[in-house]
Amino acid sequence: MKNHFSCNAVLMLHIVLKMTRQKSKCSRALSGDVAFLLHRVFMRSISVLGSDKQVAKWIPLATEYQIIGSYAQTELGHGTYLQGLETTAIFDVSTQEFILNTPTISAMKWWPGDMGRSATHTVVFAQLYIHGKCYGVHPFIVQIRSLQDHSLCPGITAGDIGPKMNFEHIDNGYLMLKNVRIPRENMLNKFCEVQPDGTYVRRGSQKINYFTMTSVRISLISDEVILPLMKACTIAIRYSVVRRQSKLKPGEEEAKILDYQTQQEKLLPQLAAAYAFHFINNYLHELFDRGYREIQGRNFDLLPELHAFSSGFKAMVSQYCTTGVEICLRACGGHGYSLLSGLPSLYTKILASCIYEGENTILLLQTARFLIKCFSAASAGQPVPPSVTYLAAMKPGKCPAKDKLDFLSPDVYTEAYQHAAIRLISSTAAKLQDLIQSGVERHEAWNQCTVQLVQAAKAHCHYITVKNFVETVEKLENTAGIQNIMKHLCDLFALHGIFSNAGTFLHDGYITGAQMDMVTASYLDLLGIIRKDAVPLVDAFDFTDKNLNSALGSYDGQVYQRLYEWARKAPTNKQISPAYEKYLKPLLHNKLSKL
Repeated sequence: MKNHFSCNAVLMLHIVLKMTRQKSKCSRALSGDVAFLLHRVFMRSISVLGSDKQVAKWIPLATEYQIIGSYAQTELGHGTYLQGLETTAIFDVSTQEFILNTPTISAMKWWPGDMGRSATHTVVFAQLYIHGKCYGVHPFIVQIRSLQDHSLCPGITAGDIGPKMNFEHIDNGYLMLKNVRIPRENMLNKFCEVQPDGTYVRRGSQKINYFTMTSVRISLISDEVILPLMKACTIAIRYSVVRRQSKLKPGEEEAKILDYQTQQEKLLPQLAAAYAFHFINNYLHELFDRGYREIQGRNFDLLPELHAFSSGFKAMVSQYCTTGVEICLRACGGHGYSLLSGLPSLYTKILASCIYEGENTILLLQTARFLIKCFSAASAGQPVPPSVTYLAAMKPGKCPAKDKLDFLSPDVYTEAYQHAAIRLISSTAAKLQDLIQSGVERHEAWNQCTVQLVQAAKAHCHYITVKNFVETVEKLENTAGIQNIMKHLCDLFALHGIFSNAGTFLHDGYITGAQMDMVTASYLDLLGIIRKDAVPLVDAFDFTDKNLNSALGSYDGQVYQRLYEWARKAPTNKQISPAYEKYLKPLLHNKLSKL
């Protein structure tokens, strides 16, 4: 496959992406049966929520795999709504212990990774009770299996939850606790503590207990969501410059399917999105690092914004990328449906990201709640976090674009996204207020606005993604033309969003019908421009053939030979069909005798 870019340009693209896919030596050596993803979450929980003494005790043990951890938060009857968790931890002053119980079937911990067969310890989230008073959800370190023979500890019932759509190698488990006693020191107590006499002491916001989930959501965006889209784009685009179908011009050979505008319109926006989301992921990690530093200094001011952003972007990016992977699969036709393409496994894996670590609709509503509060504060002239200061800058006006080239100006399309976000947030806030003033109870008024609140949250996240893409491109040096091609991708991502959500931008006349035609023209022009560099743009993701595990997406482009070779190795081609003797032979011989 010939690249339009030079090898140096591909290298520069790779540097821009700053891909880091190196795993620890232990993770590479372990088989898939022990994934240990939740072990890392276990360690992160202790690092963030544990005291210095707890960190010093538990982290070295976990780092050396002398214990294997899990993270037991989700219950059979409760997921995203953490306040509704039913598991209890009652403090016994006389023994200086917490007594943990699963009081109902719905309180059973369900889904924790590594819980089914592997984990020896877990962080259990439970309702804390002291002298009969509930103090809300808190984290506790609980040993669930013996370190001698791996048998379940007294009072522990645990196992694997059974078959799933994917992730067969991960032992997602269930956990029930019956009068399980743990020492007082096992409650993670960096920010809240139960003293020996039962006095409850809180240092900072109780919402800090949700901070682990915030960090998990941000990390899964890159590892479990963006990477599958990048892989799918690599497979589909490489295949699309090998596969030929029909003739564009009479008398010529069949054209590569990526030369068809319809194929470009399927795949290239997904490629642009992969880059956009890579850069927004960097933005989120920077926000998280800043928030973590402030929390270490007992400053919790950034926590609401960090929670809102991790929730909203986890929802938006996972939904977008899941759709993108499916588009890539479909774009490869029948071969895409084959497991040998690598695409079906990517799809069933990424589909789960829309569900775990917070159901997406609930997460978008949490982001919307933050936005409504910020809009009210901005309207009253009160300070708001930097990321939402635009809510105070609402200004009437129309899109200034005069021709299609104007829509290649980042200022023009960024302002269009900002306008759409402000309109959706402000109109939803106004509807909510009108309902409350008309006598509707606040919780019912909120419920009557939830569809529009979700739209507003998506608009905000889309605006921030476009704005961040623009700012990232502006900071790049134009070595080997990298800034130019990144600018094309940024333009494509932005215009694809307008093209695909025309109603949002046409709604109040900010963009006119004639201007939408200009958007369409520039958008389609970009497809042909980016097509020239599509292969090096996916090569820059730097996936090895082994990592892709795809007959369609290998670097050498030997699609058909590889499909045939891999198919020949299938177990079904190595043995005589067991159905032959029992069913086919009698049937065939019976027919032959009649002949």
